[in-house]
Amino acid sequence: MTNAPAPSDSRAPAEPKAAPEAPGDLTLADLASLRTAPALAAHERPGLLAELKTKMEACDWFTIGVMAPSAASALAALRACEGSLGWPALETHGQDPQAESVVGPVFLKGNQHSGRFLLRAEAGLGEGILISGHLNGEPDPALEGTWGPLPLDLFNA
Repeated sequence: MTNAPAPSDSRAPAEPKAAPEAPGDLTLADLASLRTAPALAAHERPGLLAELKTKMEACDWFTIGVMAPSAASALAALRACEGSLGWPALETHGQDPQAESVVGPVFLKGNQHSGRFLLRAEAGLGEGILISGHLNGEPDPALEGTWGPLPLDLFNA
C-alpha cells in the first residue's frame, strides 16, 4: 500500500494511508492521520493502550465510532472496548436495523450520554475504532480529543 494521492475521481474512495514505517512504538499522534488502523506488533499494544487510557482519564464521557467489515465484527469490537475500559454496555437505538440484517462494511456510532449506539451499512471507510473524549460543561480542546483509528482487536483480552 502506498501513500499516493487518491484518484481524481471523487466518487472513488481514497486509498487508506499506511502506518508510519519509522522504527519504534506507535503513538496516538501517529494514528491521527490514518484512514484505517495499522496492524500492531504485540510489543506496541501495551504502550498505545497506556497512552490512550492516560488521555481518557481527563474526560467525563465518550463516543465511539467503529468502522468494520461486518456488523458482527463492529459489535465484537464495541463489546471488547466496553469490557476492557469498564464502560456500561450500550444498547441499540430503537430504530436501528437488526445487526444480522446489515450486510457488508458498517459504521457503528456509540454515545455514553444516550447509552445507545447506531449501526448502518457504510462502504468506503477504513477499518478501526475511533474514541472521542468529552467533558461535562465547558469544552477544553487541550483535554478532549479523538483517538484512533485503533485496531478492531486492540481491546481483546
